[in-house]
Amino acid sequence: MPVIRFDKPNTTNQLNLSKPGKYRVELAQEGIEVNINGVFQAKNKDQLEVEIIIVHQAKRTTSHTNLRGIVDNQAFLSLLGTIVVESSAKLANAFLTEKILLLSEKSKAVAVPNLEISTDEVKCSHAATISTLSEDQLFYIQSRGLNQKTAKKMLIDGFLSLPK
Repeated sequence: MPVIRFDKPNTTNQLNLSKPGKYRVELAQEGIEVNINGVFQAKNKDQLEVEIIIVHQAKRTTSHTNLRGIVDNQAFLSLLGTIVVESSAKLANAFLTEKILLLSEKSKAVAVPNLEISTDEVKCSHAATISTLSEDQLFYIQSRGLNQKTAKKMLIDGFLSLPK
């Protein structure tokens, strides 16, 4: 598992992921902030697994992790995210979001967020959703004069856009 270590105190960092695999992200010095964004697309008969472990090792560290996935045809996508707050990481602030959009009845997905907290005085949370395209949203966009293919593409592009 590759280790991505941030060890320059009081810095804000960006990490973008697009390939499946296992990742370990370490926030090793006080005041480090990391924004982690991941976008993954599984199609045909792909079997993609993404595992990310975000480890807070120092005080006043912050991580914001947004993972998004699109699954089509007979593909499978697994998003496994874990926030670890070590005993030395008081006042850590971490949020993990995993969102997956299924585009066919045969596509499958798993989203499992975890928290492992070994101290108090922290602010940590997580969320996960797996959904399909909304027929109401498709209808609304099509009622504005766009065809179904364009409407579907707009919804997918909107889903994949990550917060700034």
